[in-house]
Amino acid sequence: MTSSPVEVALRERLDRYLALTERALGQVRVSPPGRSFLHGGAEDLLGMTRTYLKDARHFEEEGDLVQALAAVSYAHAWLDAGVRLGLLDGGDDDQTFTQYR
Repeated sequence: MTSSPVEVALRERLDRYLALTERALGQVRVSPPGRSFLHGGAEDLLGMTRTYLKDARHFEEEGDLVQALAAVSYAHAWLDAGVRLGLLDGGDDDQTFTQYR
């Protein structure tokens, strides 16, 4: 069975975003010191990222590429927000994270 152009585009985008988000998750570090109140917030951001990434993989396995793409987009948004707020350190990588104006 051949895939429609929309399905092909969804698959390509999903694969690209999954790879990007998994790489970003491995790259970021918690910025606030361990005893800081903000450290817990940073850990929460990472937890939300992992949860949405897991959801994306689940939807992908179920064949629901639209929901998978939505979930991985949320996963990356949690990371991106954490880097922009300074709770997560993404280094100088402004290709993976929108941390500069």
